[in-house]
Amino acid sequence: MDFEARARRIIESRGRTSERRRLYQLFDAHWRYLMADSPEYATFVGHPGQEHRWSDLSLEAVERRRKELEIPARVLATIDRAQLSDQDRLNHDLFARDVEEALEARRFRGEYMPLSQMGGVQQTVPQVLAMMPAQTVPQFEDLVSRIRAVPALVDQTVGLMDEGLRAGLTLPRITLRDVPEQVLNLVTDAPLSSPLLAAFIRFPEAIPDQEQERLRGDAVRAYRSGVVPAFRKLHAYLEGTYIPGARETTALRDLPDGEAWYAWSARHYTTTRLAPREIHAIGLAEVERLRAEIDAVMTTAGFAGRSEDFTRFLRTDPQFFFETPAELLSAYRDICKRADPELARLFGVLPRLPYGVLAIPSHAEKSQTTAYYEPGSPSAGRPGRFYANTYDLKSRPRWEMEALSLHESVPGHHLQIALAQEMAGMPEFRKHATYTAYVEGWGLYAESLGTEMGFYRDPYSRYGQLTYEMWRAVRLVVDTGLHVLGWSRQQAIDFFRTHAGKADHDIVVEVDRYIVWPGQALAYKLGELKIKELRAHAEQELGAAFDLRAFHDRVLESGPLPLEVLEERVRGWAASVRSGS
Repeated sequence: MDFEARARRIIESRGRTSERRRLYQLFDAHWRYLMADSPEYATFVGHPGQEHRWSDLSLEAVERRRKELEIPARVLATIDRAQLSDQDRLNHDLFARDVEEALEARRFRGEYMPLSQMGGVQQTVPQVLAMMPAQTVPQFEDLVSRIRAVPALVDQTVGLMDEGLRAGLTLPRITLRDVPEQVLNLVTDAPLSSPLLAAFIRFPEAIPDQEQERLRGDAVRAYRSGVVPAFRKLHAYLEGTYIPGARETTALRDLPDGEAWYAWSARHYTTTRLAPREIHAIGLAEVERLRAEIDAVMTTAGFAGRSEDFTRFLRTDPQFFFETPAELLSAYRDICKRADPELARLFGVLPRLPYGVLAIPSHAEKSQTTAYYEPGSPSAGRPGRFYANTYDLKSRPRWEMEALSLHESVPGHHLQIALAQEMAGMPEFRKHATYTAYVEGWGLYAESLGTEMGFYRDPYSRYGQLTYEMWRAVRLVVDTGLHVLGWSRQQAIDFFRTHAGKADHDIVVEVDRYIVWPGQALAYKLGELKIKELRAHAEQELGAAFDLRAFHDRVLESGPLPLEVLEERVRGWAASVRSGS
């Protein structure tokens, strides 16, 4: 039964079925629809049965999805919220919020820009294939099926990009400079050296040798006959048609309906109603505050000179850099191992899912950020993964590693996301919610917990923590500057270089990220400021009765939330503890 038919049955059951049951039927029907409509997302969250296919990115499917966004809204209109419990009202309201945002976003045709230096078919295909389960013959056959289907996915991506060219909707040309190389990195004359076929090098011992040979042969043939020509075709299209036709401007406001698009993006990512110029002002104030703290660290370090000299010293002195990628990864793993045992002092509830530290794949490392976290899946038995960038070791200083590790692993993303995935009795959409201000705000707040965990003991690591916080403050200024205030790309790079102790390569990668992902970078600092504000409120409200572990558990117990919902719940908790209720 398709989603529309399921929705119709839920609507028709009004008055005969409880409102709670009808609401959860909607949640279930919509989740099943998402899993079937986005097989990559199904793999990501560990939902079985979709591993043999990719999303349909044809123009017809895009238009179908736009219409189907109305289906859950029609069902919600028939559900009496007043008959729900407090918890189910929250579930209802969060689901309704997501539906309303998606309907509002239909006016913006982001699907016509399906590929960037940070995402697209050249990134999605290797990432999804790498996270697929590969233990049984049917699972390897799913891998082969997806490899065989890559050419159709590439063709559909090109079709969307063609529509974008016709509509004047492209990403800036400057940000696409490394994408052709990313595509070619997936093409090799030795198929088993391609990241797409990594699973076919070593099979589980339980799979017979004859089956291994068959499956490996099927994958190699699919790669040679389909994947290689498809990616070569994409490479030629990018260099010969798309990039020459891409726009030279960098602001989202330069696109059709761009000012409204950016305003929507800012609301979506920050879960606030702050205007872009208000956010810009908050960023400038944070930059000024952090500048004073960084100057104080320079004094503590006994450095005689100007702040720019101190920054240059930290960026260039050999003592702050590793010689090999293996040394860098080993140091990251050591930090994480030192963080793990400190968690029990700060949290009453910890996740069961483990995590690991890996290098960002070489085919994508040049245009990727310093690090990122890839959630695991308890249902699929896949651990979380903290990916660190080992490209250009002279841009990877030691002093940034503690703050970065705490953000991406624990007590940052892995702890928060794994706890959400393990919530009992929650609808699936709640377990996998991605309110960026909450998720990334928590990651940045987690960096600040390093002092309480025994990190940042030398002035250089303390500088690293502060410059990472400064980096997120700079984002508020630069993102709004680029997309609202008319800043040039070079102006954004110069501001970043002046105020944050990041290497030049990282700065360029970051600014280009803000250009192609408008508004997302605003979420980190605004989310962190809100969590710190709530902690300060609870400390003042409760005095000696304040329990940091209980505060953290309260912030994390319901998974990601819009900031105003989080504030209401934390303030309500503090008031109830104070009153003894």
